[in-house]
Amino acid sequence: MNIFKADDSKVRRIHLLGIGGAAMAPVAGMLKQSGYAVAGSDAGVYPPASTLLSALGIPWREGFRAENLRPVPDLAVVGNVIARGNPELEEILERKIPYMSMAAVLEAFFLPEHHNIVVAGTHGKTTTTAMLAWIFHATGRKPDFLVGGVLPNFDGRSYGLGGGAEFIIEGDEYETAFFDRGPKFMHYHPDELILTSCEFDHGDIYADLAAIELQFRRLVNLVPRNGKIVAWGESSAVRRCMAKALCPVETYAVSGEADWTARAVEWKDEQTHFAAAYRGREVAHISMAMAGTHNVANALAATAIAHGRGIAGADIERALATFDGVQRRMEVKGEPAGVLVVDDFAHHPTAIRATIEAARMRWPGRRLWATVEPRSNTMRRNVFKAELPDALAGADAVVLGSVNRAQLLPDDERLDPRSVAEAVRNRSKAAWALDSTQEIVDLLSREAKKGDVLLVMSNGSFDGLCLRLLDVLAQRAANLGAQ
Repeated sequence: MNIFKADDSKVRRIHLLGIGGAAMAPVAGMLKQSGYAVAGSDAGVYPPASTLLSALGIPWREGFRAENLRPVPDLAVVGNVIARGNPELEEILERKIPYMSMAAVLEAFFLPEHHNIVVAGTHGKTTTTAMLAWIFHATGRKPDFLVGGVLPNFDGRSYGLGGGAEFIIEGDEYETAFFDRGPKFMHYHPDELILTSCEFDHGDIYADLAAIELQFRRLVNLVPRNGKIVAWGESSAVRRCMAKALCPVETYAVSGEADWTARAVEWKDEQTHFAAAYRGREVAHISMAMAGTHNVANALAATAIAHGRGIAGADIERALATFDGVQRRMEVKGEPAGVLVVDDFAHHPTAIRATIEAARMRWPGRRLWATVEPRSNTMRRNVFKAELPDALAGADAVVLGSVNRAQLLPDDERLDPRSVAEAVRNRSKAAWALDSTQEIVDLLSREAKKGDVLLVMSNGSFDGLCLRLLDVLAQRAANLGAQ
């Protein structure tokens, strides 16, 4: 593998394999903004990636073919979904076209000469990174940033090249590329690190929690002595990861002892309010339009980093008061016929539990339906069959979809949604496991009443479930209005 330096005069044309990925499309935008001629290819490019690429004037071709590499690019960026046998990848290898992973492109082209702030962890890293990017932007620090989500505050963009001193980046623990099986975040060279959580996930590449902890410990070991780590203090796994850090470590917690704590947390007037205190001294009084103790923790971590970088408490308050969140994090899609449809990215029992608790806080007294698609590489497996019923039982009624790509897993490894639904019913909650999205639409359109909240959780599209629910509920409202 040949890797060019960022200032190598030979690099002009760059081709991205898998350009429609959640991070690949923004990186394509960053490369174009930096002056490179950028193109790419993918199989099925959908919004928001397709709209971003179109808005930026970046061409891509549907499907992978060797002729997509004509004329031959100076550099190919290989997405982590690209595997041997892909015709473009085979052409690259045979013709010895220089190639890099997306994470290595960031490492070589964008992160040098910045103060790199990396946000890592099983949960909360996207929202925390977005909060940090907005705090630094709103206070005039002009950060460079890359977030694994769509940010309304930045007109739907998930990246920015402001030219400031800091590069704020979400650190993903998933593997980098077919030729680099280590986590992406090992390429990001953190000067400061937030570690939000550490739990078992990505069951397709990690054997157990110990394997994930090892990667986080390696990340911790990259932080220089003059750097800093801000770590979730309520997790024994996170504490184990921090044990041999050679730089200062500040902990944060919503309950319990820590350097950074949240006081007087309450949901009032459609906002969460709390005081962020550092070692007993109040730094900022936060008011934000995001519910849930998990978002209090995210804001507390962002506050700790921003304050350490010299941003005043009052400026942090003003920024978070105008923070609009991240798409697909408790995103309200509509309320036809008085039934609220909410979309969320949750796909792990801990995230599902936290999202349900936040929905209870935000919409108290309303009947809450939790609808889940077992789609992620961990949720498709039976590793969480014991934890999932307890997480879901916080809702009033539960609907489980079928396991995505079920045929690719042996029977003894695959999650059984019917057994999960039975376990939820044993906890005195209504629950169904249905084989098709249409069956879910039929059930919810029949059973949902005015005032109900339909919380749809998946790390994919769930076969367009939210839009299908909005359509059928709107039709029901129209029929009632015509009577």
